[in-house]
Amino acid sequence: MKNTISVFLKYRYLLYNLISRDIKVKYRRSILGIIWSILNPLLMMLVMTAVFSRVFKFNIPNFPVYYLSGSIIWGFFSESTSTSLSSVLGASSLIKKVYIPKYIFPLEKVFFSFVNLLFSIIALIFILIVTKTPVTFTILLFPIPLIYVFIFSLGISMFLAAATVYFRDIIHLYTVILTAWMYFTPIFYPVSILENWQWLLNFNPLYHYIAYFRDILMYNTVPSVATNLYCIGYALVSVVIGLAVFKKLQRNFILYL
Repeated sequence: MKNTISVFLKYRYLLYNLISRDIKVKYRRSILGIIWSILNPLLMMLVMTAVFSRVFKFNIPNFPVYYLSGSIIWGFFSESTSTSLSSVLGASSLIKKVYIPKYIFPLEKVFFSFVNLLFSIIALIFILIVTKTPVTFTILLFPIPLIYVFIFSLGISMFLAAATVYFRDIIHLYTVILTAWMYFTPIFYPVSILENWQWLLNFNPLYHYIAYFRDILMYNTVPSVATNLYCIGYALVSVVIGLAVFKKLQRNFILYL
C-alpha cells in the first residue's frame, strides 16, 4: 500500500498534465471554450423539457431540475467510462517507451470527466435559482453522491480499460450496453412509468446515485440508511473488482498493445 501511494505521488504531475491536455484539446478553437460545459446541459435541458413535459405530458414537478440532476450524474458516468475504454490502448506508444503506472490513464479520464461534471453543476445551480426551487441544509450533502458515483465509475473504468486491451470488441458492445442502461435509468421519465418493473431499479446503481442527488436537491430530504448502503455497496464492489482485474491483466498489456 505504501509503495502504491508513493508511486502515485511520484506521477501526480503527469496525471495533472494529462487532465490539462484533455481540457485544452476539448475546447481548442472554440470561441466560448469551457463555457460550453455549462451551456451544453442547459440547452439539452431546454430541448428535453419541451419534448417530454409538453409533448409526452410527463407530470413531473419542476422537470428542468429533475432532468438536469439526473442528466449530470449520468453524463459523468457515461463520459468517464466511455473515454476510459481505450485509454490504455491510446497510450500504447508511451507505455512501450517508458515506465508509467498504467492505471494513470483510466484514472485521468475519470478525473477529466469529473471536472466537466463540476462545470455542469454551475448550470444546475443556475436552474435552481431560475425555477425558485426551495433549498435547505440538505444541499450541503451534494458532494456525497458525487463521491459515490466517482468511485463506482472508477471501478467500471478500470475494468473496461483492462478488458479492452484483450478484447477490442468491447468498444462497440459497450455503446449498446450504455444505451440500454440509459433507458433503464429514470433520467427524463418518472419512476412510476416502470410500474411492475420498479423492483429491478434496486439493481441499477445509477438509479440510486441519481435518486440520492434528487433527494437532497429537489425534495429536501436526507437519504435513508438503505439508500446510502446501496450507494456505498455498489461503489465498493465496483472499485474492488475493477482494481483487482486491472492489476491482474496489466502484466501482459505489452503483449497486446
